[in-house]
Amino acid sequence: MDLKAIVLDLDGTLLNSKKVVSPLTKNKLIEAQEQGIKVILASGRPTPAMMHIAEELKLDQYEGYVVSYNGSSVFDAKTKEFVYQQLISEELSKDILNHVAAFDVVPMVVIEDQIFVSDAFYDIDYPLPTGIKSVVEYESRMPVKPFKVVEVDDFNEVVKGPLNKILLAGRPDYLADNWEAISAPFDGQATSVFSAPFYFEFTDIGVDKAHALNEFLPQIGIKAENVISFGDGQNDRSIIEFAGVGVAMANAVPEILEIADEVTKSNDEEG
Repeated sequence: MDLKAIVLDLDGTLLNSKKVVSPLTKNKLIEAQEQGIKVILASGRPTPAMMHIAEELKLDQYEGYVVSYNGSSVFDAKTKEFVYQQLISEELSKDILNHVAAFDVVPMVVIEDQIFVSDAFYDIDYPLPTGIKSVVEYESRMPVKPFKVVEVDDFNEVVKGPLNKILLAGRPDYLADNWEAISAPFDGQATSVFSAPFYFEFTDIGVDKAHALNEFLPQIGIKAENVISFGDGQNDRSIIEFAGVGVAMANAVPEILEIADEVTKSNDEEG
């Protein structure tokens, strides 16, 4: 394989259970970049919640990229510019937010340095890291500089333009039972996917991590056959299928384990 790029999901893949990159993995990725291999981070996270990891891995020095919001944006870590974006229109964003208000979920919308939510203390009845009191706190604290949490009664009052994505948090059992009803009205208009058992997300139609890769990799002379991708969640399916070699973490969900070309160790074992 003529390896030219390594694509890595973050949570459950590159990051261990403590949400950090282990020293060995960090050193190996820097060594790869020294050899001319591009490192590309691909996550459902907002761009600001990925940049401290990009900087730790020296992507700015070695011209790496950050694929954020499940593929709606691609950010050049060196030039500090977006090289690709595909957003949900304002009209469709409002339609989705109005529809999901009838379900037992908490929508989260990131606009600049703020995260707008319907309930800042929503309980998803699922274990979160020690010290974290709510899923909103968990999401808002991912950047080095946490998002400002703003509760809103009506999202129509704050959505004044297109959005990267709409994130829904809910109890895993409830989302498993209701995701089809949540997404059905927008079939053919938006893409929806689980990014965690307690997260269900909307992006614009056709958007996923592989779509973003397909949009910008040809610009830098890299083909899918030159890529190795690592992932663990349902929203990593596209990059596993896209890459010349798709690798599932040992802790991956069953459907990713089934389709991967290879299975490595878990995210807590330097996989």
